[in-house]
Amino acid sequence: MQTLRNNFRFSPRSQEVLRSTHKDLQAVVCDALGLSAVDFTVLEGRRSADRQKELYDSGATRTLNSRHLSGHAVDLGAWVGGSLRWDWPLYEKIAYAMKAAAARLNTPIEWGGDWAHFRDGPHFQLPWTAYPIRAHVQDEEAL
Repeated sequence: MQTLRNNFRFSPRSQEVLRSTHKDLQAVVCDALGLSAVDFTVLEGRRSADRQKELYDSGATRTLNSRHLSGHAVDLGAWVGGSLRWDWPLYEKIAYAMKAAAARLNTPIEWGGDWAHFRDGPHFQLPWTAYPIRAHVQDEEAL
């Protein structure tokens, strides 16, 4: 059983967004919240192709083939003092908790902050190699 270092809890909105993602990713995110030195919210989970195109057109992403489309990715936001913060050191702390939770659960995870190009601090995803997308994503049993 996990020993919580904090009293962080997900809001109903974060819980709803998280439910749109793969069950293994849900488990990692939930475990990480208990391990994290920084409170965080779930900003985005599974998203539509239209939403992905909107983000692509705005420059917020560089791909139309995102892991978000299949529910294999999540964007987390640092929640400090009742507001969303974008300070990079906060995302490093969240990433530390996410990686620790992933290791505890034996679930591979990738952090957008580790990418050489277009570093994306809020983004975490299940790797393509370990979690390939089936032909009909809508029918994926884990979602």
